[in-house]
Amino acid sequence: MTRALHSRKAFYLRHLGVPLLLAAVVFLMFDLTNLDRWLSNLLLDPATGQFPLLHNQLFEKLTHKWPRILPNWTGELAIIGAVLSFLWPRFAAYPRSAPTRWLERTPVARVLRFTTRYRRDFFYVVVAFALSTTVIHYLKSHTSVYCPVETTLYGGEQLQREWFENFTWFSEAGKGRCWPGGHASSGFTLLALYFVALRHRWAHARSLLIAILLVGLVYGTTRVLQGWHYMSHTFWAGIFVWLSSLLPALFFYGRTALDASPLAPRQQHHTQGNQADATPLAQIKSLTQ
Repeated sequence: MTRALHSRKAFYLRHLGVPLLLAAVVFLMFDLTNLDRWLSNLLLDPATGQFPLLHNQLFEKLTHKWPRILPNWTGELAIIGAVLSFLWPRFAAYPRSAPTRWLERTPVARVLRFTTRYRRDFFYVVVAFALSTTVIHYLKSHTSVYCPVETTLYGGEQLQREWFENFTWFSEAGKGRCWPGGHASSGFTLLALYFVALRHRWAHARSLLIAILLVGLVYGTTRVLQGWHYMSHTFWAGIFVWLSSLLPALFFYGRTALDASPLAPRQQHHTQGNQADATPLAQIKSLTQ
């Protein structure tokens, strides 16, 4: 009992307490000071007073447009996998039928079995992506923060205001759409894959987490270099996407599944091999247990 309580406290301390602590640090260090402006001012060209990479089309494609492929394709594949996951049980219910026997002779059956086996994971990723996107869009429209280059500080026409000065619960605060960072949040949405890795006790889950955090930071920092965001916008994006990924993960998997010790690579390979060797009907039964 004591060990279970300690495990629960440790889990929520790591996965909820740390992000909330980081939120407090970001608020105190950035939102209540001029640190954001100081960092952005370091990036200005002294001769022109503008951000050198603001209108660089090649930099825009390399760091903004093309990188969106990664989260976009991940979300699209999750939707496709979720839809296909319902097909194999229909065929497996009639193992002697001609369509099922034909599928068994093609790689399609392997794909359909895979989507059925990991149906919950596909649906979790879809929900986590949708919730993260919804939260970010809600915050953007209900804070109306303008991007640095849109403000009078850097040659724009809008006044610089912090998100908490404009925040409204039930109505749009204005036309500004810069807080939290949208491009950074698209990279951070991949955090859903980390919770999938936790659920399956993948030995390299922590390395995956570090890689995804780096992706989100890189996505956000490139927009800071162009003057479209402050650095704190990236941190806030990561915090909100993390919380938006954690909540459905607890709903889909439960804390105990996410808090299990990782499997050794050899043991994990053996477990996956046993799952792959299971008969179609056994796989379907395992999904309902």
